Amino acid sequence: MRSNNQSQSMSLLLALTPVVILIALLAADVIAFGEDSSYGANQIAMLFAAFVSGGIGMLRGLKWEVIRDAISKSIAQTSEAMLILLMIGALSGTWLMAGIIPAFIHYGLQVLNPEIFLFAACLICAVLSLATGSSWGTVGTVGVALIGIGTALGLHPGWVAGAIISGAYFGDKMSPLSDTTNIAPAVAGTDLFTHIRYMMITTIPSLIIALIVFLFAGFGGGASVETLEMSFAEGFGQAVEASFNIHAGLFIAPVVLIALIIKKVPAAPALFIGCLLGAVTAVVFQPEMVRNVAGIGIEEGSYAIAAFTASIQSMALDTAIVTGHSMADELLTSGGMAGMLNTVWLIICAMTFGAVMQATGMLGRITQVLLNGVQSTFGLVARTTGTCLAFNVLTSDQYLAIVIPGNMLKDAYAEQGLAPENLSRTLEDTGTVTSVLIPWNTCGVAQSGILGISTWTYLPYCIFNLVSPIMTLTIAAIGFRIRKLERSTAS
Repeated sequence: MRSNNQSQSMSLLLALTPVVILIALLAADVIAFGEDSSYGANQIAMLFAAFVSGGIGMLRGLKWEVIRDAISKSIAQTSEAMLILLMIGALSGTWLMAGIIPAFIHYGLQVLNPEIFLFAACLICAVLSLATGSSWGTVGTVGVALIGIGTALGLHPGWVAGAIISGAYFGDKMSPLSDTTNIAPAVAGTDLFTHIRYMMITTIPSLIIALIVFLFAGFGGGASVETLEMSFAEGFGQAVEASFNIHAGLFIAPVVLIALIIKKVPAAPALFIGCLLGAVTAVVFQPEMVRNVAGIGIEEGSYAIAAFTASIQSMALDTAIVTGHSMADELLTSGGMAGMLNTVWLIICAMTFGAVMQATGMLGRITQVLLNGVQSTFGLVARTTGTCLAFNVLTSDQYLAIVIPGNMLKDAYAEQGLAPENLSRTLEDTGTVTSVLIPWNTCGVAQSGILGISTWTYLPYCIFNLVSPIMTLTIAAIGFRIRKLERSTAS
């Protein structure tokens, strides 16, 4: 209750002070570190702003113990999400070694056709990003190749980049392997698979609209089918096929994981089972790759030792598959659990900042102004959408555009009797997908640099990213399948 009293007696200018400081530091980080700013610099900025907020609160009479307890409670709320992220790292490593992710790539590339290039490019990137959970990895590998091919076909680079980014961010948004897909439900207070299933209501129609637009926009081009096929025959596909035994048996683990998701098995154990199945798949179907990952040749030790070593290595640490093809080598890497530690670090710092702002009453004061006059579900969703977009513009970081609005508005959704997945979906429908459309946001900086196309050039053609916020507003306006809190939960 102390934070409520602090909110009522605090000026809006004072409440915004840590936010302004954070924005200034994040802007400096982007200038100094570019796309690498989220690998340490932004975390320091969040902690600095958190201590500024805490200092102001203590000067106003708030005890440190209250702030400390708020931080502990906030981080505890994301403990399951952080465990899931670690399991995702382990799963991506075993699935890579097993050839499961390469198999998705292999079959995905086979649907490419120059007559429907933009449609196919969007679909391929959606499948790959869904399989890997990484929009950045998809854009930075297959996306780079598709840009070159699209240019050869005589297509406008903005259209090609828009199709790539649309597909990549669909997969990033819907994949249980994605960090943002885990962060949003953790902040809102729902579970991962409930969040993903509820997002389908807005995300599937958004993708369908994007695919229809790309289908009609992509007809024509200046290259033949043979030119397109040769572009891939000389590179990616052959490199993957030469390194892995690609066949339908590799999809056993994904099918089992999907079945577990359908059965509503909790995310952490489901991913753990998927991880173990990936290791078994590798041991059975990819013995040569297992020995390569383990660094144990036939003459150096038994296969059992190699299998154990490679499984632990792929789960915990870096795994890099060397095919001799630069694009394939860049995509076929995994950091294991260790690769997720930076995201865990970022979550801890972001939740710390949000907790301190909450404990000092600053978040409450800002929320009072933000929610002034909001009396309907549509109004609340609209304010959430605008807030996420504003934080993407002001803080240059998609994680903050999810975490801070989520913390600010969680209680408001509960007060209106709305289930937390309404909030988590809106956070992703806006916070995740619009980050790449902001030229100074870390996502915009990264994707523009990777593709060699300015953000302003591809922005009008990122159909999925533009439609998603509109779709979430439309669904809220018509009240379609808006999930309410159960009475016992609401009370």
